[in-house]
Amino acid sequence: MGALGPGAADAGAAALAERASVPCPGANLRPSAANSAPVEAATACLINGVRAAYRLRPLHVNRYLQGVAAGQVDEMVRWNYFADVGPSGQTPGKLIASSRYAVRAASLYTGQNIGWATGAYSTPANMVATWMDSPPHRAVILAGDFHDVGVGVAATLPSVLQHGRLGAIYAVEFGAR
Repeated sequence: MGALGPGAADAGAAALAERASVPCPGANLRPSAANSAPVEAATACLINGVRAAYRLRPLHVNRYLQGVAAGQVDEMVRWNYFADVGPSGQTPGKLIASSRYAVRAASLYTGQNIGWATGAYSTPANMVATWMDSPPHRAVILAGDFHDVGVGVAATLPSVLQHGRLGAIYAVEFGAR
């Protein structure tokens, strides 16, 4: 669901990031090639913290959705784009439907948030706060029908963003089956 870059969070979002970051180890890490696992875990933790504040059930990290999210960020960097839909026309829903996550699913409900940032704005705490400050991204995070989540982060940016390669790009896949 949509894309965000730096500068989208306001003071309210920054306060949310500060409150939400306390219980999630790695929430204030700047992504690097060496810390993708703790950054991804912190992002999922922060999303669950926001959901808990709204009395929504926590999402379970799902390895198949993790794979889709990791593939999404890798593809954006490799093919030099930043969008929900890839150059081949593949939508997030189709990516998830073609993954092992959808095996034996009677029905499938999916969502995606992507975002990018540079410098201090690239932390999981800031990314989740930025999504919460955006009505369409917030709606995805707070959708009560989701059960599972997968996070992918790349510590580089596609050159199409024209901010150099220093920064991070995120994809979060949400699902229910």
